[in-house]
Amino acid sequence: MKQLIIFSLFLCLGASAKAQYLNQKKSTGPGTLFFYWGYNRSIYTPSTIRFIGPGYDFKLQGVEAVDRPSRDFNEYINLKTFTVPQFDVRVGYNFKRNWAVSLGYEHMKYVMKHGPTYYLSGTINPGIDLGTGWSGTYSGDSITTNENTFHYENTNGLNYINVQLTNVFKVYKTEKGNFALTTLMGVGAGPVLSYNDFTFAGEKSMETVSLSGVGASGHFGLRAEFFKHLFVAANVQGGFIGQYRVKTRPNDYDSHAKQAFLYGQRDIVVGALFYLNQADKCNTCPNW
Repeated sequence: MKQLIIFSLFLCLGASAKAQYLNQKKSTGPGTLFFYWGYNRSIYTPSTIRFIGPGYDFKLQGVEAVDRPSRDFNEYINLKTFTVPQFDVRVGYNFKRNWAVSLGYEHMKYVMKHGPTYYLSGTINPGIDLGTGWSGTYSGDSITTNENTFHYENTNGLNYINVQLTNVFKVYKTEKGNFALTTLMGVGAGPVLSYNDFTFAGEKSMETVSLSGVGASGHFGLRAEFFKHLFVAANVQGGFIGQYRVKTRPNDYDSHAKQAFLYGQRDIVVGALFYLNQADKCNTCPNW
């Protein structure tokens, strides 16, 4: 009987230690649900864009692009406009200790620059566009563009919808756990949803929607956690985006553009941590 009581005490102490561990609400532990919202800046490598439509099939080589951050601070805090700037939103779940899977929507903006010299190749039928003066067959001819007669952008936007696998590792925490630093590192992939603006051939089309391609990326972040439930994080990300069919005219399926490029992104986000199934009331302890 004495041995049974001692054995039962060990069982209870073990279960209590497990409960204490789980009740610590570890942000790196299984069962942690997180959500965040924030804003980003992005950069893009030069690329070759091919444009296909009725009477034309041509490429512009060396196209440069920039993002378009909102300059009006009110847009970031107004409930009617807070989705206008370049934003990131993500929800994720720690499926095991130090590992999380998440789904995110990254709203970037891609705007073609005017002024640099580009190189035109391909064919444009005579009379297609009087504004640019492009007509005939070209083989790497140097040209400059004017936004009023030719323009290409994804400002509403270049939306990268991705699933990420992330290693979540706590590098520091205070004794009471009211402050902690956690690193986040991993990879992601997913489709690209484009809202395209295109000016050519005397026609300006706005916000033409298409599921235009795919992306793949790697990311690293540092998360500062406060009182176990709130956090601020800074993240950097880089990867590849292939837009294989960007619809350029809303009423013409055959009019499209295609390109591939590398990108970099940085963001600042705020979020919350929720702890699911991280409790053990020591139900396995014997009663006597």
